[in-house]
Amino acid sequence: MFAHFVAAVGYQCLRDEQAVATQAEASSTLATQYGFPYWIAIGSILRGWSQGSQGDGLAGIAEIRKGLVATQELGLLVHRAHFLTLLAEAVGRTGDSAQALEVIKEAEAQTERSGERFYEAETWRVKGELTLQSKVKSPRSKVGDEAEECFQKALAVARQQDAKSLELRAAMSLSRLWQQQGKTAEAWELLVPIYEWFTEGFETPDLLEAKALLETL
Repeated sequence: MFAHFVAAVGYQCLRDEQAVATQAEASSTLATQYGFPYWIAIGSILRGWSQGSQGDGLAGIAEIRKGLVATQELGLLVHRAHFLTLLAEAVGRTGDSAQALEVIKEAEAQTERSGERFYEAETWRVKGELTLQSKVKSPRSKVGDEAEECFQKALAVARQQDAKSLELRAAMSLSRLWQQQGKTAEAWELLVPIYEWFTEGFETPDLLEAKALLETL
């Protein structure tokens, strides 16, 4: 069960939705067979993320919430900030940025309570994306600045942790923002050295998106 869970988390970080679903289902099947409710709940969360990422947003959100409720009732909160960030991302895809930002606040608070920070860079990055998304409904003047602050925090955390994939993702978010603001030179200078650090994995979604973004700068 644990091996399948680790594989599912790894694939989730790679944004391979189908592989996540396969590994989460394998973990859940064993958990059901041997009576481990925690791993059943974790399987729900990861399957829900996969569903939401592949377009079944409401069903995916329901699965993630079901898993989060179950883990909380069991008193087992490992990876909770990570999973809350996945929920915020899923809710954000439905267009409900206000609710998604509330979930992100909960993820931030859980990070501080637990000290579990491996996904902290993504929590900040997703918060920045949701802040930009909220601009449509809340056209206040400093939304761009608030989002940039989140992206800069995501970059700082990823660099401190030497988490290059999360650094790349944060850099792409910030580069897109700068591109929209006409700061194409700054965006290029930020993204190029991070992209060129990689020597493999160029077929993965993040590196494909980084290459495409660089071609527009």
